[in-house]
Amino acid sequence: MSKSLFMLSVLLLSPVSFYSNAQSVQPLTEQQSTMQPEKQRLLGLPVYVRIIKEDKVLELFVKNQGAYQLVQTYPICNYSGGLGPKRYQGDFKSPEGFYQVTMQSLNPNSKFYRSFNLGYPNQYDQEHGFTGKHLMVHGDCVSTGCYAMNNQQISEIYQFIEYALINGQPQVEVNIFPFRMTNDKLNSYSHSVHYEFWQQLKAGYDFFEKTHQPPNMIVSNGRYNLAPQGLLANNPPKTNPANPFAR
Repeated sequence: MSKSLFMLSVLLLSPVSFYSNAQSVQPLTEQQSTMQPEKQRLLGLPVYVRIIKEDKVLELFVKNQGAYQLVQTYPICNYSGGLGPKRYQGDFKSPEGFYQVTMQSLNPNSKFYRSFNLGYPNQYDQEHGFTGKHLMVHGDCVSTGCYAMNNQQISEIYQFIEYALINGQPQVEVNIFPFRMTNDKLNSYSHSVHYEFWQQLKAGYDFFEKTHQPPNMIVSNGRYNLAPQGLLANNPPKTNPANPFAR
């Protein structure tokens, strides 16, 4: 076989072998080369994303030593509509609730640099007749209902999600809360029209705070509820204090 033919065969086979082997690691791209080595070593581990609207932050967690631990808190460049769930197309609201990102949700060629679709409307949204589409987390710092990051931030977040999915995580949970849902904070909104909805979200928030595992939420009779394993919240796993990102 000629040298040029051999090189062509290698190029054609390389993508197949990468996606078929969950433990394979892609060479670093130019964007990845700016990532801290400590973070690079975590690529491919399971990922959980939590957004806190009021604080304008996106928190990225990875599963290490059995528990999801905070890797980075990214300031959100922009989101729309204030606190409360998105209800209809054109209300310019950014959604709240429990969403999932799969490989099909990823768009490396977004007009907003990189993006991943949150999957709005989910089952809860549909049961309440909420409408809207193409609700994303993306770059370019512009929002009309999405969560916008700057390009460097979305590049890093996107890589963590993509590697986790390639490495076998079936979906990445993205939980979006209006604020940090302590009892005192929620009670301060007791007269809000969204109070009952936020009580449902609090169950998922509290579960993660207790267990360091993403909550498995189901929708029943138009309400978010913890799946039965939510009872495990009374037995939280121990975290790894040696992890440099645990904070």
